[in-house]
Formats: sequence, C-alpha cells, structure tokens
Amino acid sequence: MRPPTIRDVADQAGVSKSLVSLVLRGSDQVRPEKRDAVLRAARELGYRPNAAARSLSEQRTRTVGVLLNDLRNPWFVDLLDGLNSLLHAGGLHMLLADARLNRRTGHDLTGPFLDLQADGLVVVGTLPDPAALGAVAARVPVVVAGARETVPPGADLVAGDDEHGARLATEHLIALGHRRIAHIAGYGAVGELRRRSFEATMRAHGLADGARVEPGDMTEEGGYRTAVRLLGHPGRPTAVFAVNDIASVGVLSAAAELGLRVPHDLSVVGYDNTSIARLRHVWLTTVDAAGHEVGRRAARCLLDRLETPGGAGRVHLAVPTLEIRGTTAPPAADLRG
Repeated sequence: MRPPTIRDVADQAGVSKSLVSLVLRGSDQVRPEKRDAVLRAARELGYRPNAAARSLSEQRTRTVGVLLNDLRNPWFVDLLDGLNSLLHAGGLHMLLADARLNRRTGHDLTGPFLDLQADGLVVVGTLPDPAALGAVAARVPVVVAGARETVPPGADLVAGDDEHGARLATEHLIALGHRRIAHIAGYGAVGELRRRSFEATMRAHGLADGARVEPGDMTEEGGYRTAVRLLGHPGRPTAVFAVNDIASVGVLSAAAELGLRVPHDLSVVGYDNTSIARLRHVWLTTVDAAGHEVGRRAARCLLDRLETPGGAGRVHLAVPTLEIRGTTAPPAADLRG
C-alpha cells in the first residue's frame, strides 16, 4: 500500500490541503475543532510529513549537528539534556557524533554534518582542529559548549566559570582546616583554568607550600594511579581536589585500598556534580558546573543565530555552585599542621 498523503488527510478531515499544511506547521490561525480533526485524521491514517520535501521547500533540514568530545564523560549527559530540550521545543533534531572516536579512526570531524546539510553545529567539550571548525563556522552557525579554548570568529562559546568553581572547591577545603591539599589536574583550557585557580587560591591564603599539583587524564584509572602516588608516602595531603568527578572516584578507590577513611583521613572534592557524585555510596562533595544550564544556553545561542545570522561571537559563563556532601570534613587532629 502507498503511504498516506496530505491529500488523504485533507479528505478524511473534510478540509483543504492548505489547512492541513497550516496545522502541521503549528500555525495558530486554525480553529481548534479544525486542528483536532486534522490531527485525528493524521493519526488514524498513520501520516508522517515528508521531511525531505519540507527541507527543500524551507531550505532547512531542521537538524543540528552535535560533535561530542567524549561519550564516556557523564557531565555531558546533563549538558545534552539541556541542549536537546530547547532544540526540540524549537522543532530541531540532534545528529550526534563522537569526536574522540572519529579522531582515533582518522575520520573527518565536521564534514558529515555539512554533507547532511545540518542547519548548525554545537561542539561539546574540548575543541577539535580549530582550523576545521573555522571552515564550518563560515558556512553554518556554530556554538561551542563546555570548552574554554579560543573559538572561530562569529561562533558563540557557552561554558561554566571554571576559575570560580575551582576557587569554591579550594576555599571549602581551606575553611575546613586543610593545609596540605593536592590537585589532580586535567588537560585543555578547562584543566588549565582549574589548576591555575587552585594554585592562586592557595597562594592567596599563604598556603603555596602546602599545594601540590599532579597531572591526570581525567579518567577514573588516571585518578586512581595519581592518588596512589600522592597518598602512599609520609606527609601526604589531607585533602584532594580532582579536576572532575570521574577522577575523584579513582581517588576514593585508592584511599580505600590504602586503608584511608574518607573523610576522616582524607577529604575529596570533585568537579561537575554528575550522577556519579549523587550516588548514595559515593555522595561526593563537588562543584556543580551547571551542565543543564550550559546546554540550554548553547541551544538558545544557536536558535538566535538561526533566526538572526551573523554578528560577533559571544561568551556566556554559567556560575557554578558547591555541593557539600559526605567526602569532606576537617582533618584529623594528628594530621593538622
């Protein structure tokens, strides 16, 4: 059987084809009883609009490419949820690609979105090749979300205020009485901003001698290995601030393996306030990087650029907050100093 057409819907609803088109476009110029009749007929017939034909007539595909740096990072889930909720409300659909996998296999990062004629592109996380992204930004609206690298001219950047967030985490530990604090750092501009803020905050409180920074790869295994090095010797830090929640879980595993009780023997702070941090048996003190809000702001920027193309790129920084849970406490009396 041939698929139902807009003419079939019009005949069953007893209206014109043009009125069916108005209903399917969401027009508010249709009386409620007519709209209900059209939608009921479409449901009964199993009618679905021809997306390809609509794209040709509107010269838009109503799709948005989303290039995600790493599907393994749970913070991106909150960001994507905020992004998709607003894009969906605007009648747009996401096409998702894993930038990490594409880099590893040598595939073009952004070309497929242009081939599919996506209306715009949202890059989530650390930027791919800036030159390649600049070429895309010259053709479609581009928004970068959750990264702090320099973006191409005309592209918007939406992220959390990493310096402020790292300061909140460090000052929380200092206020509890910790003087020997280690930071497990990350990579990219985000990792650099959090590290610099940690060091600046320690210096501002006269604790530069008690600060220790160790590089990490922002994974659980990396957090574990780094924590074993940090905690397995005399004069160890009494607190660890990790660059993200995933690395913090590795720190918690290392502490348990070394016989250290959290938070009695060691306080741990993460970053991102992911679903991992909220698990009852983890209950991690962490910085809430406002992932959902970053996603919604990124969607809003893209929708604005689709409506009004051009103009200078903008930077939007969401304000992070500190979520205090069960992994931080004052240092034990015999560990102070």
